[in-house]
Amino acid sequence: MFKLASKAIEVADKYKVDFGDIRVVEQRAQALAVKTGEISALTDETTIGYGVRVLYKGAWGFASGSEMTERAVKETTLKAIAIAKASGLLMRGKVRLAHEPAYTDIWQTPFQKDPFAVPVQEKLDLLLSLDRTLRADRKIKVSEAEMEFIREHQWHLTTEGSRIEQVLLNSGASISATAVENGESQLRGYPSSHSGQMLGGGWEIIEAMHLADHAERVRDEAVALLKAPVCPSGVKDLIISGNQLALQIHESVGHASELDRVLGYEESYAGSSFATTEKLGKFRYGSPLVNLVADATLPGGLATAGYDDDGVKAQRWYIVKDGVLSGYMTNREFCGRVGQERSRGCSRADGYSNIPITRICNLSLMPGNSSTEELVSGIKDGIMMENNTSWSIDQKRLNFQFGCEIGWEIKNGKKGRMVKNPRYQGITPEFWGSCDGIAGPQEWRLWGVSNCGKGQPGQRAMMCHASSPARFRKVRVGVKG
Repeated sequence: MFKLASKAIEVADKYKVDFGDIRVVEQRAQALAVKTGEISALTDETTIGYGVRVLYKGAWGFASGSEMTERAVKETTLKAIAIAKASGLLMRGKVRLAHEPAYTDIWQTPFQKDPFAVPVQEKLDLLLSLDRTLRADRKIKVSEAEMEFIREHQWHLTTEGSRIEQVLLNSGASISATAVENGESQLRGYPSSHSGQMLGGGWEIIEAMHLADHAERVRDEAVALLKAPVCPSGVKDLIISGNQLALQIHESVGHASELDRVLGYEESYAGSSFATTEKLGKFRYGSPLVNLVADATLPGGLATAGYDDDGVKAQRWYIVKDGVLSGYMTNREFCGRVGQERSRGCSRADGYSNIPITRICNLSLMPGNSSTEELVSGIKDGIMMENNTSWSIDQKRLNFQFGCEIGWEIKNGKKGRMVKNPRYQGITPEFWGSCDGIAGPQEWRLWGVSNCGKGQPGQRAMMCHASSPARFRKVRVGVKG
């Protein structure tokens, strides 16, 4: 494959571009789903193609193709150069890339068992069995059990001399049950909502979920929520579980720290960020307990790889350290805007047909030294919430509201009755500033976000947010609607 890709580098060098690269991407994606007793999805698709970028006299050009011949690669590269020349007529300033050494390397997601080698019938049998358990109560009107597996084989060549081959493998699954009675519906899911849990690895990821051990609980809690009292409204202390905290991290810190968004490049489409560059190293983002670390080397992370799509080697760094804004998600184009000589390696593309853009890396809330039981014992009047159902956040990533599947009252240090339709709202720095307790490493767990959208045209990216349950003081909570 490198022989084919080298044609793009040959053409780029001939035209004396500032920088050029080609990414050949072969992707296999398998999805299986059972919904209320019927097989609702069974797909296994493979795509292959290449994307060519050139930086010509300070302007970007990009083109892609799927005809795997040297002639087609040459034509695609010439098209990218022509687009760069046209872009140069309108550019405000020249693009300059931060330096990165050239690498020759092979990297692969570690895994124990290839999920594509597991027979489809074995997967379907498991999903059908889970679905039967979920539907065992007549009040369950919708049941779903799903699996998804993605393998992406990449070959990356640059005019700077990098020659990088990577194989990225991700596996995921979920179950959910919707109970209905008297015009009301309640949803419970496991391990998490919105396409479920996905991590970097193989079939062992599915086995470790122990889906069959949780199906009855999911069903019974969905039914129990129908009779549960509505979550009380007011200002209360709040404990958030890891699967909900993952989305809180994603929306109020991850997107807020993407440097292209901070600089206004997403503003007309998806908003900007309150975490502007003059705040770097000074702004109090949260309490001193809050440490949020970006890490492209994190085992099991969906954004874990050897290199990003700019050919930058994977790194680990602070976004928030001891509560203070300390870093951004950067690529080679923008990192110099905040005085960085080197990119943090956050440039990724969705498949071969999209240009790489700045994306959230794996971003985790570092564990504290408490336990969930200790967090509960320190609350006189509060709520514990788990698993997201809805979210809303403003264009600056400041004001937000999240709805969850289930909650439990906490009274005088004791976890009490189940409550339904819980939600909470806040302002990002005030919310993180109210964090006064985080459970320890024994409860720290990775949670996958497999469907993050960004860009025009839209691109999908995947990343993980690890966390332990955490406690926040004096948060406004209430019901949906």
